[in-house]
Amino acid sequence: MNEHAPQRRAHRIRLVRHATTAAATAGLALTAFLPSPPPASAAPRPDAVQQRLDALVEEDRMPAALATVKGRDGRSRTYTAGVGDLATGARVPVDGQIRAGSNTKAFVAVVVLQLVAEGRIGLDTAVDTYLPGLLRGDGFDGRHITVRQLLQHTSGLPDYMDAPALADFTTIQYRYFEPRELLDGALAQKARFPAGTGWEYSNTNYLVAGLLIQKVTGRPFGEEVTKRVIDRIGLRHTYVPATGDTAVHEPHPHGYLRTAPDAPLVDYTAMDASMAWAAGAVVSTNTDLNTFYGALLAGRLLPAAQLAQMRTTVPAELLGPGVRYGLGIQSRPLTCGGLVWGHGGTSPGYRTRGGVTEDGRAVNITVTTIPDAPTGKRLTDAVDTALCR
Repeated sequence: MNEHAPQRRAHRIRLVRHATTAAATAGLALTAFLPSPPPASAAPRPDAVQQRLDALVEEDRMPAALATVKGRDGRSRTYTAGVGDLATGARVPVDGQIRAGSNTKAFVAVVVLQLVAEGRIGLDTAVDTYLPGLLRGDGFDGRHITVRQLLQHTSGLPDYMDAPALADFTTIQYRYFEPRELLDGALAQKARFPAGTGWEYSNTNYLVAGLLIQKVTGRPFGEEVTKRVIDRIGLRHTYVPATGDTAVHEPHPHGYLRTAPDAPLVDYTAMDASMAWAAGAVVSTNTDLNTFYGALLAGRLLPAAQLAQMRTTVPAELLGPGVRYGLGIQSRPLTCGGLVWGHGGTSPGYRTRGGVTEDGRAVNITVTTIPDAPTGKRLTDAVDTALCR
């Protein structure tokens, strides 16, 4: 489960013809000191990122698209396209807040790995050590699932998002779910594979990681994420929604749910984020996400040993060609060489893709409805364009 690039206006110099020869001569003398117009080939090229965002709106029917890009020069540029509110026609707010979806998993993984560094959690210790008896089901057992396997999606746990209670988002937009209720929806299903023998993305892993944080610290997972990550690196526009908080707090584009290809869009901006909880509840901005992933890779959130563990990856081709998954973070190859490290997220109404490179380039792009597969690929391609231009 993101602003307008500045456009330069050409300044035209208008020469006034004078009636007298002397005035005309003076006018010609003046033009000798004026710059010649640039040749047509030197005209500014349309910005490649803006073109990508415009195409997502105009060709792929996304209500809006917004992005923040940090280039090789260290400067950040913001972009928008489309309409921020379909009901009023309002513009997309510059760097507006969005529901960041599964980018939340990277925040949660950082907290767990900080607790590992503090000696309070063992990365290769069974989940049952901390949450005894919690994970028992058809083909899975918490005594044989490690913390590492949760964070890396190699546990085999089924996804609670596949439970019948979550089949129709239109009926649960404002419904509150206890984490245990979500977990029960997963435990009623069969394991995907024996722990440690495969890879499959499952939101249940991070539901359990949130419960683990709470058990070890004695505090709500959202408080720990706020203290240990958000406040630590000064993410001023990022928060974990409190219980019962259904609003997006700052200027934001509205998010829309498409229930069928030709069905009217449902405004899903306000929602009870408890159904996402530790797997996807965070609200942020594209710029804050760039800051977060940049700080993470720069070693500002984790000791070197834990950051190295986080970046130890396994193949995750289900997410795309060449994608590998670490502990709450994934790598994706770029067409210009190297990797982009991040996560991405989907929430009803929003999808975000992006990350950072080893040399500090960064991008996050958000669209305001969940795209179909071809459009989703074009969103990912837009990330590559932003980092490789």
